[in-house]
Amino acid sequence: MSRCRRIAAVLAALFVGASATGIPSLIGQASAPTGTASPEAPTVYLITFGPGRLVWERFGHNALWIHDPVHGTDSTYDYGRFSFQQQNFILRFIQGRMWYSMGGATIDQYLAHYRQDNRSIWLQELDLPPEARLELQAFLQWNNRPEHREYHYDYYRDNCSTRVRDALDRVLQGQLQAQTKSIPVAATYRFHAQRLTTNDIPIYTGLYAALGPAVDRPLSEWEEMFLPLAMREHVRHVTVRAGAGREMPLVKTERTLYESTDPLPPAVPPSWTRWYLLVGLVTGAGVAFVGMRAASSRGAARMFAAWCVAWGGVAGIAGVILASLWLATDHVMAYHNLNLFYLNPVALPLALVVPLAVRGTARARKAAWVIAATVLGIAVLGVLLQLLPGVDQVNGSIIALTLPIHAGVAFAARAVAQGGARAAQNESRIPSIAASTTSRGDVRQA
Repeated sequence: MSRCRRIAAVLAALFVGASATGIPSLIGQASAPTGTASPEAPTVYLITFGPGRLVWERFGHNALWIHDPVHGTDSTYDYGRFSFQQQNFILRFIQGRMWYSMGGATIDQYLAHYRQDNRSIWLQELDLPPEARLELQAFLQWNNRPEHREYHYDYYRDNCSTRVRDALDRVLQGQLQAQTKSIPVAATYRFHAQRLTTNDIPIYTGLYAALGPAVDRPLSEWEEMFLPLAMREHVRHVTVRAGAGREMPLVKTERTLYESTDPLPPAVPPSWTRWYLLVGLVTGAGVAFVGMRAASSRGAARMFAAWCVAWGGVAGIAGVILASLWLATDHVMAYHNLNLFYLNPVALPLALVVPLAVRGTARARKAAWVIAATVLGIAVLGVLLQLLPGVDQVNGSIIALTLPIHAGVAFAARAVAQGGARAAQNESRIPSIAASTTSRGDVRQA
């Protein structure tokens, strides 16, 4: 779910793509400073790049462009770079201890890459005081040194967009934070994660399940600027103190350098709970039906076993992952996840026990029923707990999907256990009936 994850992976394409046609004219339009800027101070632009089609591009990206006519430079800085060659990269990613870095490139390279990738490019000239522009330029140059550029990445609280935000707030002496931290927005971290991943159902469902209640609290404008497009929106109403105490808008001019032909993500996440419920009900009913026929049909028994191997593996492994994210990583937004009641490690043994149960082992049939009933009971307990005040998490879709399936598996496991017990009783009666028939036959012969 990273908003900037593949920036480093495409840097090579970004650099070699600088020869694309049409870029010089854009640069010429954007580079010319407007107004009465100090001739010694560079011009500062906030560049916002729209969402792409891939999951790591869906959250957009941004950068700061410093146009310095005195030194004849056009340097652009972003904070979204990483390397797969980083030591223990996979382990750090799993642990939530990733190191990202900032870096610079020319404006030509940025624009060429994002135009080629069909991602919108918006430009905002920031009317910072001259001394703030010089300070920002010096800070970014210092921050881009090898010994300073790395930082401990956090998807929501310290990412490529919040670093741009913080750099601006630094030279504005806290004015950006002061004007946005107390303004609530009608959104949460989960809200944005959902709406921005609607084009990828597996990713959408995985994020929905993996994120805990920490992502469900309302955000302020300051916090929402973890999204580049939200930052572009919120800086529009920020003002800065200029000479003689005058208040001036932070954004001086705006323009669109390139407009994507792809539609923007939806403004609000879709309401898909009824579809998750439908899938859960159909699946749960199907499992229950197969379980009822398992005692009399070898094919049904095999289908039930195959389903429990699949569902026990999915629900159980998902539960192990959720528990591990909470107990063994720095992914704080996954802590205290109530979805552990519905995606539970206890379901994992079903994948081992049910195949034994359908083969006729009485102990395995009983164990399968006990495990399935326990998994269902834990899920029901989770629903009851979420009815208590102060215990809440936005996870209705996960409940709607998993609870009917757990119920169907438990019903089927009970039917298999009862069917096996009846079959055993019938088998135990056969010898006594045969003996009785033989005895009566002997009497008639005598």
